Amino acid sequence: MKTAASRPREFTGRHMLAILVAFFGTVIAVNMVMFSFAKSSWTGLVVENSYVASQHFNEGLAAARKQEALGWSMDFAIADGRFRYRLTDKTGKPVAVRSASAIFRHPAYQGADWTTTLTPAADGLLTSADTPRDGIWSVEINADAGLDTPYRSTMRITIHDGVFK
Repeated sequence: MKTAASRPREFTGRHMLAILVAFFGTVIAVNMVMFSFAKSSWTGLVVENSYVASQHFNEGLAAARKQEALGWSMDFAIADGRFRYRLTDKTGKPVAVRSASAIFRHPAYQGADWTTTLTPAADGLLTSADTPRDGIWSVEINADAGLDTPYRSTMRITIHDGVFK
């Protein structure tokens, strides 16, 4: 005689429905989480209008060549928890810079981007009152050195524990 406990359980439509709901519910939940991460991070936007940007590409190259012909070099460092920037001419003398700004762009998260102002100090040195933020940054420094356009320096840096690497 068979008892109810020893009888094999039947696979019903309710079991299949539960499996499908669990499977697709998990897929939809993971997709929603990934969507929210994608929406809150870097937009992927490099320029507002690529056609207009392409029309000014040669102008940018000409400006870069003109800037390179000056023979100036820049020195960028982090000391005492502050940014330091200096431009020197071909002979190694400091270039008189009125003011400068540094834009720190995170390569993958636009929300982390920030800007700091560099103010003149002694001997052509420009410093910032802002404390460095750890991370990988694309830095663009625009310095007003009395030229037609700001002198532009760009570099990619890593800051770890407040130290520039």
